[in-house]
Amino acid sequence: MTLTIRPVFAFALFTLGPVPPAFASGNEHVVDDAAVETPGTCHLESWMTFHGSDRGLLNLSPACTRKTWPRLEIGGAFQRSWDNGTDLTTFGPALKLNIRPAEKGFGVGLIASGAVGLHSGKVETASLIVPVTIPVGRAVRFNLNGGWSYARASSRQHAAFYGAQVEVQVARDFSLMGEVFGRGDGPMGSQAGLRWNPGGGRLDVDLVVGRLIDGVNPRSASLGITLRS
Repeated sequence: MTLTIRPVFAFALFTLGPVPPAFASGNEHVVDDAAVETPGTCHLESWMTFHGSDRGLLNLSPACTRKTWPRLEIGGAFQRSWDNGTDLTTFGPALKLNIRPAEKGFGVGLIASGAVGLHSGKVETASLIVPVTIPVGRAVRFNLNGGWSYARASSRQHAAFYGAQVEVQVARDFSLMGEVFGRGDGPMGSQAGLRWNPGGGRLDVDLVVGRLIDGVNPRSASLGITLRS
């Protein structure tokens, strides 16, 4: 399974710039894969994204896959963004269903998620995304995403989301990622990053840099940590 920012969070990110903060699958990785967490395992994904000294995002996303439902990952997210003294805190559920495993040649999934504003009580972001994973040998895989997104604070509340990502295993403990993505007719964003997975174990550490990931800021940097149990 790859560490990603779920697409609903990136969509919130797309609204952080031109309007008061309200985000969507907003960094760490924006494009998701079709796999779910290993059945019987839980994880906590966390990351911080910085656009500068006064703009950024903190995300905490726990999720579990039960052995009795081995293709369904049940999770959620708590997210806090800040923009020049204006803060937004959201929380909400996320479900990910693996429809076809990538081991069969290509993988297909379905992701549904949403986030409610802590103070407003209104739905700030939501999404329904179909991820497709295409493995190429043992070291390379491509992930494609397409679907619908909602961002309450955006001038385009309802819009299509699309993205493409490549992941390459370059050494036993290290992999590289590059991706491009967009929402509606807005500007396309991009990211690239390095993951360290020491000994193939329960810890992932990601360092990611991006361009226009919120549709406005020319540069961003993210640090992500995933722990599994």
